[in-house]
Amino acid sequence: MFSNMLIPIVVLIIVIYGIYKKVDIYDVFIDGVKEGLSMCLSIFPTIFAMIISINVLLKSNIIFDLTNCLKPVFNLLHFPGELLPIALLRPISGSSSLIILDNILKVHGCSSFVGRVASVIQGSTDTTVYIIGLYFSSIKIKKIRYSLLVGLLVDFLTVIIAIIVVSILFVTIQT
Repeated sequence: MFSNMLIPIVVLIIVIYGIYKKVDIYDVFIDGVKEGLSMCLSIFPTIFAMIISINVLLKSNIIFDLTNCLKPVFNLLHFPGELLPIALLRPISGSSSLIILDNILKVHGCSSFVGRVASVIQGSTDTTVYIIGLYFSSIKIKKIRYSLLVGLLVDFLTVIIAIIVVSILFVTIQT
């Protein structure tokens, strides 16, 4: 009940505060809408390019082909090859990685090692490429090399740490 009333209460508080401060609320609101619209128009090309790129990446099945090619290498490293698609897609697209997570959980189950690691990866990594593309373009930063490198390195380390932590916890729970 309270959650339904939260936004109207906040708006009412803002209007009352604006009246108290003798601010022309409508003009300030219109200025904010204009500023928000111009920002949306400035970041639209970046978002559009990212959507097209993600769709091409997914529709081409290159992620799954790469996973199949690298499976023997990952087996030697004792890395579950089923995690490669989520590890590769999570920095790019949150919704695509959710679909991959859903498939992993359907195939392996929620209580399996792969299911748990995939869930930790989904919850602890971020959509680095999306964030850098969107936020940096909105404030017109063009040089993203080091930010992208550090973000992707952190995503990589998070995948490794997720495997280690789940391995420790999974073994502890089983014994």
